[in-house]
Amino acid sequence: MAVPKRKVSKSRKAMRSSGKHKPLPSLSTDTQTGSRHLRHRVDPETGFYRGRQVLTKET
Repeated sequence: MAVPKRKVSKSRKAMRSSGKHKPLPSLSTDTQTGSRHLRHRVDPETGFYRGRQVLTKET
């Protein structure tokens, strides 16, 4: 079984675990309304995707 020869410092341990965090999702801005939404997905406020009406809102 492998055993470390020296103690791993707090700095080295933190640097190793720093890459495990999830990145924040990138948001896209709608050109017509200016609302922010996830990229490559339908804008939930307007129902538009790539300039086309995909969803209709029920009122």
